[in-house]
Amino acid sequence: MTSAMSEELTAEKGTTGAVVQANEITRVYGEGETAVHALNGCSVGVAHGELTAVMGPSGSGKSTLMHILAGLDRPSSGDVFIEGIDITKLGDNDLTKLRRQHIGFIFQFFNLLPMLTAEENIRLPLDLSGEKPDENWVQEVIKRTGLDDRRTHRPSELSGGQQQRVAIARALASRPTVIFADEPTGNLDSTNSAEILSLLREMVTNYGQTTVMVTHDAHAAAIADRVLFLADGCIVKELRGADAGQILNAMEEVSGR
Repeated sequence: MTSAMSEELTAEKGTTGAVVQANEITRVYGEGETAVHALNGCSVGVAHGELTAVMGPSGSGKSTLMHILAGLDRPSSGDVFIEGIDITKLGDNDLTKLRRQHIGFIFQFFNLLPMLTAEENIRLPLDLSGEKPDENWVQEVIKRTGLDDRRTHRPSELSGGQQQRVAIARALASRPTVIFADEPTGNLDSTNSAEILSLLREMVTNYGQTTVMVTHDAHAAAIADRVLFLADGCIVKELRGADAGQILNAMEEVSGR
């Protein structure tokens, strides 16, 4: 990171103390009468060491919100800070560097490279960053995710649950400030889903890994410290320490707005 960039980032520090902070963000796709307002002035803070679940009916803006918080999309207006850095002010190259340093991502469909082994997929972001990895941590992550005996297997030789474990290990390997998980159990059966949810919870409880998870599954959301509900591009409800039944009731309320 250049000294000029460092000076710019320091000047753009946020003041909330949250690991991730979004202020009055909007996202509009298209123009005129056909414009789609995906987000309508959302503000949200994500505290260190918490697992936040994001839920809402189809079209509520939950995926758009996560993509903007993760720097994969830019808001039409508003600010997003990660570790006090205003990512909406960064150019593409600086944003890519910031994502490598601060953000891990877990996709629903794993996004593994088929020609690489499990361990090579896990190490890929570290290789791309050009920085020397913490070998002790990488080995710990591989063991904790249950992949010690699957290191040399390619994705086609792994089950869906094992592939998602590789994706989780890949996200953890760089010790990111925050991990974003997009429907991480959406492509898994119930047994593998339960194992992946247990692993995600362990990441937060044992390692203090700040995590934001978009999900449509009340049982998945029930592992979170808090659940945010979106409707029509706005956060309309929040629950803490809720069980699956309470979350389902809240979803019915939100969907009926």
